[in-house]
Parts: sequence; C-alpha cells; structure tokens
Amino acid sequence: MKVLVLGAGLAGIPAAYFLARDGHDVTVIDRQSAAAMETSFANGSLLCQGHSYPWASPAAPRIMAKSFFRNDQALRIAPKIDPSMWSWLLKFLCECPRSRADKHAATRLRLASYSQDVMRDVVRDTQIEFFHTAKGLLYVYRTHHSMDEGLRQMRVLEQAGLKIEVISGARVAELEPALKPVADKLVGAVYVPSDGTGDARLFTAELARVCAEQGVKFMFNTQVLDLNVDNNKVQSVSTSKGVFQADAVVVAMGSYSSILMRKYGVKIDVFPVKGYSMTVPILRPEEAPTMGGLDEDNLLAFSVLGDRLRLTATAEFTGYDMRISQKDFRYMTQAAKDLFPTIGDYSNAELWCGLRPATPDGNPLFGPTQISNLFLNTGHGSQGWTMSCGSGKVTADLIAGRQPDIDMSGMMYQ
Repeated sequence: MKVLVLGAGLAGIPAAYFLARDGHDVTVIDRQSAAAMETSFANGSLLCQGHSYPWASPAAPRIMAKSFFRNDQALRIAPKIDPSMWSWLLKFLCECPRSRADKHAATRLRLASYSQDVMRDVVRDTQIEFFHTAKGLLYVYRTHHSMDEGLRQMRVLEQAGLKIEVISGARVAELEPALKPVADKLVGAVYVPSDGTGDARLFTAELARVCAEQGVKFMFNTQVLDLNVDNNKVQSVSTSKGVFQADAVVVAMGSYSSILMRKYGVKIDVFPVKGYSMTVPILRPEEAPTMGGLDEDNLLAFSVLGDRLRLTATAEFTGYDMRISQKDFRYMTQAAKDLFPTIGDYSNAELWCGLRPATPDGNPLFGPTQISNLFLNTGHGSQGWTMSCGSGKVTADLIAGRQPDIDMSGMMYQ
C-alpha cells in the first residue's frame, strides 16, 4: 500500500520504520526542514516508565490553582481567553479523581513498557547511537509529603508490573555520586532500574536515515493543506508541494493533529501543553551525573547527553504560544543549580520550548477513525519519547489488520 505519514517526529518516524518493514510504499511529510525539529527536538531525554502516572491526578487541581498566584508550580495555567483550552481543562479535571488516575496510569505503563522492549529490538537491528544509557532513573523527593504521594503513585505502577526500589538519600548518593552534595536535602527516592536516557532528536534523525535507506521517501519543508476524502476514504493529501495519492494516512502531527482532524469531523481531545528545556554545556564532566532522574518536588528532569546536560521542567497550559523569555527559565535554573551548582555553564544554556500533545486522561490515541483509512498516532503527552517505538509498531499492526501485541484498551479512537 501507499502510506502517507504526516509528521516526522517521535510518533511519525518509528511508524514509518515499521510500515516500511511491512513492505509498504511509505512517504513522510513534514513542514520542517528535517526530522525531529519540533516537539522531539530538545525534550527531557528520559525513557521513563516510572513517570507513567498521568498529569491528571488528585494533586493537579491544587497545583494548578496555585499557579494563578505563583510561577514556581510544576503545572501552570496561563490566564487567557481561549474557549478550547478551558474546555479541555474541564475534561482534564474530570480525570483527576484517584480511581480514574490509577486506571490511566496502568494503561500508560502498558504501552511504555512494551515500547521499551520494542526500542531494544530497533536499536539492535539498526545499531543507531543516541547517547543511550540503561542504568535506570532516580525519582528523588525533598519532603516526606511529596515522597508519600510519589510513592503511592509508584505503588500503583508497581502493582501494574513496574519494578521499583525505595531507597534512602544516602543510597541515592551511592547510586549517583553527582547527587552526593545534596543527599542531605533528600528524604529518599524511588529507583526504577528499567528506565534510561537518550537523545530523542538524535534517535529520530538516525532512524529517519535508516528509513531512507529502506526506501522511505521524505517530503520536508512541505505543508499539509487538505485531505481529499471521498467515499469515506482519504484518496489523496494536498500539500504545498503537490498532491500525494494514498491508500492509508497516519496522522502523527502532535498537538497539531487535532487542528487538521476537526476539518473532517474527527474530534480528538489533543491539546498542547508547553514544556521548557535547557541544554547546558558541561564544564566539569567528572562531576556530571551518570544516570538521569527527576527532582519530583520541582518536576525537574535531568540527563547527560555527551558533553551536555539536558534539563526540563514545567507543564504550561497556554495554547499554541511558542514565545519564550529568560524569566520563563528562572525557576528551572534555580532548581538545577541547587542539584548541580558547579558542573554546567548555565550562562550559555540553549533555551527551548515545545508543545506536548496531551489528552485529558493522558492516554495516547491510535487506530482508524470514522474515515476508514485515516489512522491516528498522537496524544502521548510527556511520554512521547518513552512510547515512541511501541506506538510505531502498534500503528503498523493496525494498518496491516494485525492484532497489536498489547491490550489497546483505553487508547483506541472512539
């Protein structure tokens, strides 16, 4: 079949890889000049099954309410008149009760765990390199309150199959000597040995290279204009560089998927959640961490990518606003310097933001829509990197009419 994949990020490129392996004639279309130039460009770099508990949690409403008065909250709402944002947020709040959050956590973990297994196969088969580490991740806590809540969420994931180890601040320093100077500020941590780190942009770019070698065609600097639908099928896709025929179309456009889909009556609750990252040159490599982790009280993620320290924090509900300023990174820089005061050149950090494609319940969306040959692969939120390879394999299976390897309950478009 001729399959068009709309989007060349962490969702689209693995899908193209598995579709090509199935023997399809695959073309990837993206408005940017290369793969992984938007949300996949400078994300947190954590492959984190341990972060499968959704944003929509019992604590979220209180944190979001505080954000109206304080700018140091992990979840922030920008006060603005945007009916679509407030409609999405209302649905988000409806998913915050504990029973619903626990259920969605198990669903997310199912895909995250499967995806890590698939990624191992992809890396083995392609031999691509992307600063990958598989030493586990540390989820560290500064207060007994935050650890109690974090551990309660981790126990939900443990019951769903995730292996965890609850450790002391002293044990944190043994596992990660870079955190020894702040060990006395930590009440404890959860160590997840199955987690890891890696440069998501480099992985995506390298996998795109492999795809091209397998015959996948790429149309970069190409804007998707319209889907030409007839007899309940997409017959072709009109772009800024011409019309492309299709037997099947995969929409993997992240937060922009919902904008395209609504034109054709396909309603999906995918909304952008703005995330910020800093990439800091490492001045003292001997002091750099050897594994990644999260400072859960500050929702600050850290990982080392070669000679760079990647830091991410904040989930901001502000629509499609991509503007950034130095003040947006003030709190993140303060939290980072508290963890790693001397290893990085913070004055020369590369500042970036990206739009995570989020659903109210945190579960991504897959499968055919009411337009029979139009398939979704979007809505991964903060776990797009962790779920990328599994999502690509699931997408290829659905297009081939195969039953995916995992239970897809809670993730199929309805």
